[in-house]
Amino acid sequence: MGDKKRSILKTSFLVGIAALIIYVLYTNLSDIKKSGAALSIGDDAPDFQLINLEGETVKLSDYRGQGVFLNFWATYCPPCKKEMPFMQNQYELFKEKGVTILTVDIAEPHPVVEKFAVKYGLTFPILLDLNQETMDLYDVAAIPVSFLIDENGKVVDRISSSLTESQIADYMEQIMPDSEIDKTASNQ
Repeated sequence: MGDKKRSILKTSFLVGIAALIIYVLYTNLSDIKKSGAALSIGDDAPDFQLINLEGETVKLSDYRGQGVFLNFWATYCPPCKKEMPFMQNQYELFKEKGVTILTVDIAEPHPVVEKFAVKYGLTFPILLDLNQETMDLYDVAAIPVSFLIDENGKVVDRISSSLTESQIADYMEQIMPDSEIDKTASNQ
């Protein structure tokens, strides 16, 4: 084979490799953008629609005007189990103050989640993310993780750790709607 042919083959091979690298980089960057990876503070919280334990359809946007403590969890997760009674206590204290808790169970069967809710006496809305679509939408890789969402549907914070009851109370306070804070201040 002549030097010219070898040179053309070598150049063609290098161009092909470069094209492949560019294609791989482009598709990976596109996937990151599509997945909405890494919600930032101040972003609109992505709306979603899931079924609760009563079989009703619930959307995040149904809670516009309220602060939402959005928690991703599962019954097999020890830190999640530890948080649930704390969340229940704070839910009782804040539900009349314009703050709610929505929990999203990750891919577990309804009977398992329902049994857990009864055992722990949970009364806040528990939503079932059977296909992990909402988990993916919020870029949740490990649980528990909680998002604080204000009355305007904006992400205030993302907490990727287990929480104490006092931390949950502080976070619930942070997302209490301004109108409720004004009422609380005038009653004191």
